[in-house]
Amino acid sequence: MSTQEQSAATTPKTQSPDVVVVGAGTAGCYAAATIAREGYDVVVLERKPESEAGHIACGDALKGADSFPEAIPKSKLEPAFTNTGVDHGRFEIPQEDTVLEIPIPGELAVIDRWEYGRRIIDGAGDVGVDFHYDTVVKNVLQDDNGRVTGVEAIRNGDPLTYEADIVIDAAGSLSVLQDHVDFSASSFDTNVNYTHFCSAYREIVHVEEPVEWDDALVFKPTERAAGYLWYFPRTETEINAGLGFQMTEEPMKLVDDLKRDLETRPEFRNAEVEDKLGAALPTRRPYDSAVHPGYMAIGDAAGHVNPTTGGGIAGAAYGGKYAGEAAIDALETGDVSEKALWEYNERVMDHFGARYAALDVYNILSTAVDVDDLMGLLAAMPGEKLAEALYSGSTSVGPKLAIESLLNSRGHWGTIWTLFQTKRRADDLLELYEGYPHHPAALEHWQQRRDDLMEQVYETTGAEPKY
Repeated sequence: MSTQEQSAATTPKTQSPDVVVVGAGTAGCYAAATIAREGYDVVVLERKPESEAGHIACGDALKGADSFPEAIPKSKLEPAFTNTGVDHGRFEIPQEDTVLEIPIPGELAVIDRWEYGRRIIDGAGDVGVDFHYDTVVKNVLQDDNGRVTGVEAIRNGDPLTYEADIVIDAAGSLSVLQDHVDFSASSFDTNVNYTHFCSAYREIVHVEEPVEWDDALVFKPTERAAGYLWYFPRTETEINAGLGFQMTEEPMKLVDDLKRDLETRPEFRNAEVEDKLGAALPTRRPYDSAVHPGYMAIGDAAGHVNPTTGGGIAGAAYGGKYAGEAAIDALETGDVSEKALWEYNERVMDHFGARYAALDVYNILSTAVDVDDLMGLLAAMPGEKLAEALYSGSTSVGPKLAIESLLNSRGHWGTIWTLFQTKRRADDLLELYEGYPHHPAALEHWQQRRDDLMEQVYETTGAEPKY
């Protein structure tokens, strides 16, 4: 090969779509599909090969599938719904020899997550999204003003540059893209570290006989605070079994701890493991701002996960929709500034972000409360009343439930009082988030007010500061 040929072989090729989306998960596919439906050129970069795309660690429980965005029709996803008969949670409390049956209102499905992942990719492809597999992003490009203008990647071993008007970061928890962007020209939230995340592991397990609880999601606390096991039935004989813990805590031996619990349950005798996978997921408040000139972060990459349950599929879908619509507006006007993209932040906070931020207060509480005391209190709560408090739209346990629990439980009064006071802090925080600022210039003042409320949260719960 001549010197000229060698030079040509190593020179990065350049592609110039309107939008580059990094990550082919729920958030990335819904953002890309939303934009492509309007006729724009969208490329999704996925580090996995096509045969593995969509394969991620997940609890497989999907809440609210009846109202997903239409960019990818629900009919496209439904074949991945393997169990739509779940209507309650089964909360096992071995410390108290108690099982709480908690009704779950609304549509709930347990899904085959890999099949679901393939179907959202197909759904985005149906409307014109171009997927580039085996593509690893190595750097983010910015101009002299700090605006993101594209990414540098390696695709199938070859360097490739993608220049785009907008880059959407759907690269998941602790996104590597955010390590490469200089955010000094915006209010993008950089107050992020590994302690805001949960380490989780799950196995897909086949059992010989149908489980009795195939109509329930089974939860069980671990022996340490801020951790739990789950058993979610995909079918009567195929179970998603997993566990996780907050990274603020001492590490668990996830594989061994799950195996130990499986061995204590007779329904898992002679069970076969079909698939196993681990992951990190955000159990924190949503990013204060997830926009920067030419750049938006969505899904796990922006903290769009319920911090008390780890549920993130619905938030990712809607976060993708809102980012996609903000991108369309920016492309139409030619303005990709932070201010122009800001409406995306507002829509996230208005839909689910404010509620998730308030729920984060209870996650903070869980790192400080005695786990046995908390389990004893929960065991004294009526299941229907607890479900009403959890799903009525409030941030959690209400005054009437606290009083009822107080009458039914002795020895947990201190915890009840802490829980009641924590709810007041969460409600204050929710009210502040419902007044999220309408433009970037007002964010700093809003953050000061929020941080003052967080000081009260730490004082009430006795927890170490999280942020």
